Amino acid sequence: MSNQDLNVTAKLINGGVAGLVGVTCVFPIDLAKTRLQNQHGNDIYKGMIDCLMKTARVEGFLGMYRGAAVNLTLVTPEKAIKLAANDFFRQLLMEDGAQRNLKMEMLAGCGAGMCQVIVTCPMEMLKIQLQDAGRLAVHHQGTASALSSSRSYTTGSPSTHKRPSATHIAWELLRTQGLAGLYKGLGATLLRDIPFSIIYFPLFANLNNLGFNELTGKASFAHSFVSGCVAGSVAAIAVTPLDVLKTRIQTLKKGLGEEVYSGIIDCARKLWIQEGPSAFMKGAGCRALVIAPLFGIAQGVYFIGIGERILKFFE
Repeated sequence: MSNQDLNVTAKLINGGVAGLVGVTCVFPIDLAKTRLQNQHGNDIYKGMIDCLMKTARVEGFLGMYRGAAVNLTLVTPEKAIKLAANDFFRQLLMEDGAQRNLKMEMLAGCGAGMCQVIVTCPMEMLKIQLQDAGRLAVHHQGTASALSSSRSYTTGSPSTHKRPSATHIAWELLRTQGLAGLYKGLGATLLRDIPFSIIYFPLFANLNNLGFNELTGKASFAHSFVSGCVAGSVAAIAVTPLDVLKTRIQTLKKGLGEEVYSGIIDCARKLWIQEGPSAFMKGAGCRALVIAPLFGIAQGVYFIGIGERILKFFE
């Protein structure tokens, strides 16, 4: 295996390990974000803490990790693609890797964002259905008479009203809608992930460069971690309105009285009219709390070089 192949393999391992560790740590907050973004008003959850407490009380501790299996399965290729693609485009577009070129860094981030949606879109499609199932159960308890008329994922089978599984949802979507069913909301995902990457990667690179150590040839773990957290928080909050639209569009099963959206513009229009401009920032705090440590851990692992160490061990 050539040095270039080893380098790519190490990057993929780093991205995968970082994704697994990060998701395990912050998944309950991500679940709260999804439920807060999907609810109309504050009829069920008053905020992140209230959501997590009610979820733990009603569904148990493991209820806060509903949908985590999908994320843990697919986050490895997703994060690996995102981080490796950004490095690939940076090396391709920048003649001197050490030279700061904001335009090229933003273009590299754009490329990384476009690449990752191959995995991100179906992953979040399945994850959102599982995360929101608990909120819908509470919603339907208050509207039991409307249970029979509430929408199912595809066929209206009673099993989907209980505890849907990722396998069942994926199979039903593939059977009834084909591959396009798993990629519903692809446009909204691209609108969120491309701007996120354009903001995140250049900001991280410049923040991390401030802690560059000439002796070691890289920034310290602590500096990389903090840089990842800061860049992740800024990028996450900046694209929260797009994340809200994506979540609403990708949620297949709706509660009584909740809107169905035909696309991004329709969703934005209805959200603005019915819930006001503040609705576009639903879950912003949760999102920052999820993304900050997630990307802090990712960049920390990446710069420690766990992938390189693993490959060296097996040489």
